[in-house]
Amino acid sequence: MIFRIAVLLAAASCAAHAQQGSDPAADYPNKPIRILVGFTPGGGPDITARYVAQKLTETWKQQVIVDNRPGAGGTIAANMVAHAAPDGHTLLSVSSAHAVAAAIYSKLPYDTFKDFSGITETARSSYVLVVAPSLGIRSVGELLAAARAKPGQLNFSSAGVGSGTHFAAEMLKAMAAIEVVHVPFKGIPESLTETMTGRVHFFMAPIANSVNLVREGKLTGLAVSSGQRDALLPDLPTLAEAGVPGYESILWFGLLTSSGVPRAIVAKLNREIVRVLSEAEVKQRWSKIGLQVRPGAPEAFDGVIRDDIAIFTKIARAANVKAD
Repeated sequence: MIFRIAVLLAAASCAAHAQQGSDPAADYPNKPIRILVGFTPGGGPDITARYVAQKLTETWKQQVIVDNRPGAGGTIAANMVAHAAPDGHTLLSVSSAHAVAAAIYSKLPYDTFKDFSGITETARSSYVLVVAPSLGIRSVGELLAAARAKPGQLNFSSAGVGSGTHFAAEMLKAMAAIEVVHVPFKGIPESLTETMTGRVHFFMAPIANSVNLVREGKLTGLAVSSGQRDALLPDLPTLAEAGVPGYESILWFGLLTSSGVPRAIVAKLNREIVRVLSEAEVKQRWSKIGLQVRPGAPEAFDGVIRDDIAIFTKIARAANVKAD
């Protein structure tokens, strides 16, 4: 009788292990999850990652940590995730700069197409074309006229070579046919400060970081980069309306993991994060800072990245932008 019970228990244990083996997501997560952010705190990749981390921690009762590893246009953090253990416990919060990096670096320590798997896009946002009030420029037309009157003498700031803010301005430069000089900084705060002082002439600033400065009169907003006017600054025209026909540049954010992570774990991450992003609370909170929630399928986010790499590669070649 004892032998029979032992056999039955052993069989049950084997069945349980077999079931777990066939479903790698069954006991996921089984240790703390780390979300790497390749930029300094306060920007979109950081804001979105911290919200998701808090909600996942509450749901899974497993700690989710945000780890900022700024530098090299986000490629340092990306490389860490690309070569992390493929168990789904290391994620990457990215912005449009992830696609820009693939366009401007001749050599990366990872393959942007092969080494990552999309989990979901998290949000989208507009840029605002801003100048210092002291410059006395009140419209896109006036800025373009000043740039054309003094080719090569006006400049623009960015949050670094290869950042989304850099390429939004490069697109403006190309489509408006103006000659202006790029002045890269370490991050968005520095770019905003230098623009407010008038030491830099204009900046394509993420709306989340600039809306209050525009409302307070510390910066003059000239136009938004989106295809439609933004509800946060409804009086500002789009760049297309203001004299640059066809212009549209969107800043997106999302989460990736390494491509070696089992699809069952990617699907589990996607389901839970999409659920979090579909709650009314996040929409209310993010809309106040200009973030539109954009949950979706892993494959859809992979497609967004792939399409933007093609666009940014064309811009980089036309402007001769290289990071190495």
